[in-house]
Amino acid sequence: MDDCLFCKIIRGEIPSYRVFEDAHAFAFLDINPFGLGHTLVVPKFHAEQLFFLPPEELAGVMPAVQRVATLLRNRLGCEGMALMQLNGEVAGQTVGHVHFHLIPRFAGQPAGWAPCTDPAAKDLAAVQRRILG
Repeated sequence: MDDCLFCKIIRGEIPSYRVFEDAHAFAFLDINPFGLGHTLVVPKFHAEQLFFLPPEELAGVMPAVQRVATLLRNRLGCEGMALMQLNGEVAGQTVGHVHFHLIPRFAGQPAGWAPCTDPAAKDLAAVQRRILG
């Protein structure tokens, strides 16, 4: 899609803090993180919602979700990982392209979801360097 924000990121027309890419998926840090290392994994195939993503494309992107989750755990030392996928405005989806949120969770972190106030989590260049090693 020519006007899709995530398609533009995948094509390199909009800069991002990429942490992973393969033939099926592109993963980058969320610019409004819910915590340190909050990453979006998006299929390279454009579909607005999970309902419209062809099964073969979903089968291609899910290994990337697992690989990125493992990368985040190994590089950031988190004790848990939240996986969130929203479909439709009423569910909270704000970008019309299927995407999976990977949100590292750390011991002692308060439960719930809110924009992060930790300056270290918002230094996306430093977080990217830490994840990529």
